[in-house]
Amino acid sequence: MNTIETLYSEAVNLLKSLISTQSFSREEDKTADIIEAFFNQQNISTQRKLNNVWAYNKYYDKTKPTILLNSHHDTVKPNSGYTRNPLEPAVEDGKLYGLGSNDAGGCLVSLIAVFMHFYEQTDLKYNFCIATTAEEEVSGTNGLELVIPDLGELEFAIVGEPTLMQLAIAERGLMVLDCTAHGKAGHAAREEGENAIYKALADIEWFRNYRFTEESELFGPIKMSVTIINAGSQHNVVPATCTFTVDVRVTDAYRNEEVLNIIQQQVSCDVVPRSIRLKPSSIDKNHPIVQAGIKLGRSTYGSPTTSDQALLDIPSLKMGPGDSARSHTANEFIYLKEIEEGIELYIKLLKEIV
Repeated sequence: MNTIETLYSEAVNLLKSLISTQSFSREEDKTADIIEAFFNQQNISTQRKLNNVWAYNKYYDKTKPTILLNSHHDTVKPNSGYTRNPLEPAVEDGKLYGLGSNDAGGCLVSLIAVFMHFYEQTDLKYNFCIATTAEEEVSGTNGLELVIPDLGELEFAIVGEPTLMQLAIAERGLMVLDCTAHGKAGHAAREEGENAIYKALADIEWFRNYRFTEESELFGPIKMSVTIINAGSQHNVVPATCTFTVDVRVTDAYRNEEVLNIIQQQVSCDVVPRSIRLKPSSIDKNHPIVQAGIKLGRSTYGSPTTSDQALLDIPSLKMGPGDSARSHTANEFIYLKEIEEGIELYIKLLKEIV
């Protein structure tokens, strides 16, 4: 079994290699190659579909439940505020700079290190599946969602995202709704037509004021925000249609389908969701993995940000080294100490149950 020091050193070297390799969402083939090669160098066999790479512990036993360890290796494109080369890993004052270092490279390499720690153990109560996936930053369909059917039955998941190693036990889902109010065109100078804007206003007011019956213990009420509105072609024509967009942040008190059904019953406009894929997710506070984290002094909270956790239909815990506030910022970095502590804490957490 590798020591923590060895696992940490290999994790940092791997992260530096990933940072120096461009891996924008849907362009992650080179980092997938690096991850695949890393596992092969450790004599760990892998499977791959497009830019997703996964592996199982050496003594995988199909009669045992399986824990999924997941994080992503794609990145956003660097914003214009960068003063450093985003693809040049640089260590200064205990910080490792580089695009994707914090989101979510530190989490990814830490989980890989944890997988390697448990890889050859023979007396585990659980199997481990490590899945390093693509397209997280664009909520794409060729990332985790693509390979979930190939991973087999999973008991629960740890999703690596920067949480300062605290326990994100719930995450809001997201639905974007395209709404269309219908009226009838007419000349504005005469009593003609039905103004679609006025019809839309009634529904917009409903979105502004409606409170769903059930509220989340962690998040409170579902939040709905009208964010875009369009109508009319010229000043003297009563518009026949008015379109508007609603951002709906669904809590763990509902499923997306339930929320959509309630909305469609309550408003008069046409409501079409762009997607219902990004589901709210949660894990019971009494789940053994959460209780193990609490025992180690970790705190629980509900995460306002969306991740690949939204694609899972199993209990999932979002947890990882780094700080979400640094994600997508110029001159992104992660503290090296965060990676080392992250590996140690992940291992302590899992030892409590496996």
